[in-house]
Amino acid sequence: MPPTTPYAGKFSSCVPYSSNANHQQPTSPYRSSTVPKPARENIYNGAYSVGENPYDIPQPHSGAYRSASVSSVNAKEHHYTSCALSENPYSSPQPYSPRQHSTSCPGRAHRHTSGSSGSSSDQSCRNNNNVAAAKARFYGHGVTTSYGEMCYHDNSLVSASLEALIQHLVPTVDYYPDRSYVFTFLLSSRLFLPPYELMTRVCHLCVEQQRSGDALLDKIRFREVAPKLVQLLTEWTETFPYDFRDERMMRCLKDMTLHVARGDEVSYSWRAMQQMTQRLIKRLSALGQYEEAVAALNVVAMERPASLKSKQASAQRSDVLSVCDDPFVLAQQLTHIELDRLSFIGPEEFIQTFAMKDPLENHKGFFRKRKTSNLEAYVSWFNRLSYLVATEICMPMKKKHRARIIEFFIDVAQECFNIGNFNSLMAIITGMNMSPVARLKKTWNKVNTDKFEILEHQMDPSSNFSNYRTALRGATQRSETAHSSQEKIVIPFFSLLIKDIYFLNEGCASRLPNGHINFEKLWELAKQVSEFLVWRQVVCPFDRERRILQYLVTTPIFTEDELHLASYESEGPENNMEKDSRRSLRSSLLHRENRT
Repeated sequence: MPPTTPYAGKFSSCVPYSSNANHQQPTSPYRSSTVPKPARENIYNGAYSVGENPYDIPQPHSGAYRSASVSSVNAKEHHYTSCALSENPYSSPQPYSPRQHSTSCPGRAHRHTSGSSGSSSDQSCRNNNNVAAAKARFYGHGVTTSYGEMCYHDNSLVSASLEALIQHLVPTVDYYPDRSYVFTFLLSSRLFLPPYELMTRVCHLCVEQQRSGDALLDKIRFREVAPKLVQLLTEWTETFPYDFRDERMMRCLKDMTLHVARGDEVSYSWRAMQQMTQRLIKRLSALGQYEEAVAALNVVAMERPASLKSKQASAQRSDVLSVCDDPFVLAQQLTHIELDRLSFIGPEEFIQTFAMKDPLENHKGFFRKRKTSNLEAYVSWFNRLSYLVATEICMPMKKKHRARIIEFFIDVAQECFNIGNFNSLMAIITGMNMSPVARLKKTWNKVNTDKFEILEHQMDPSSNFSNYRTALRGATQRSETAHSSQEKIVIPFFSLLIKDIYFLNEGCASRLPNGHINFEKLWELAKQVSEFLVWRQVVCPFDRERRILQYLVTTPIFTEDELHLASYESEGPENNMEKDSRRSLRSSLLHRENRT
């Protein structure tokens, strides 16, 4: 079923064009053209290994991601933050837990060194908390408490110093940080220090806390805490594996493996470290193969189309209808590509797009290495699909054929909407609204645009894309209660998701006036990214059509100048400005071809 929207019921499945009586097959030189060259097929099939090809076998996704998902909550303002944020969806450890207090809290400082005094200090904190809670209930306000360098509101962490947050991440024998806190801090800590430094400090603190001066006792104590440390490192490697492409991270991981082995070479912890490292290496290997394959496909796609000096010559190029004439099948293959590429985007890439902007950051050299290649590759795919749609429309010589391709892509966009593939939907709409396509008035006069207007209404940018956000919520609700794998698919309009995260970061201070980290902002960033992680782990249920996939990712597309010239060749200039533009484009493109 389609997402719950005002227009959802108006869309029905499209009939394949080969049997659609309303769209008679026109005579076209593209029908007799050949399919993509075998060389491209070889690149497509051989770019990945059999087990890692994301266009062949869907990549497995760690179950750890699902635990990071959160639900929407009501907005609430707090007087100590610089912006209004929604209620913290992740609850902090319950009051009076061993880790509720910061390292500077008296109750925490003496807990491990003094029995009676520690209990007395802890009880004092509890009594103060109870008094504050009673007053809050009487006056109708939430409870705000501070433990040294950590501040809580209604048992939710809202701010703390960087040192306290790092200490809060360190496990002990009887304590392990909440998984939501682990995900949130590992995700956003890169705003303040590089991952390798965080890992070094966490491992160092974990080891140093077990030192007593007696070598045998130290070994026993570390053996007791080792399972918790391994659990933390496992969550790190499974949720943020790309951090370990840094040699310093791998070196630290190797050092901790040796440290665990010295404690007990036959222990469960040592075996768990070995298995964790093997899974990490496999994941990084798959990432490397994926990036190499995408680069190879991009090289093939960079081949220029036939010369525009003669549209008869360009007729040798295959068009989309000669490869697939069923809108539903093409929408399915687009969904395959979307989910394949989404699966390789690391959650940290959203944060690293603006990690270098913190004015207090002293590790700018690290952040200059913009580790966002998979995110950028996905944005490039959106642009490619938009230009592919425009190229397919502007290429045919006959007006009837152009109109038929426009109607075909409208139906493909409709099927993308029904599937929940909003990114491909928006890319198709963008391509059809490009000026070289929009100016083809004679062609558009032959097209029934009712469905296209409905789709445009769904993706209307007014009111901050309110219609799209309603449709996205409907698709998300459908996914949460899905009875089939197809109903689980939610592919958001990716550029808007990036924009939302960007403005959340820009609109809220990362640090408060007292120097504390604004952890409410970090909760919100984690909520946005964790929703994406749930969406990206869906395995596409549709059958793969290699020939169609090959065409979509490798067929050459026009540049913007080539699109304008092709548009003028299809429907001549209407005024002197367009005539001058065509003359200039012909001259510049001809000069460019002669140079190459």
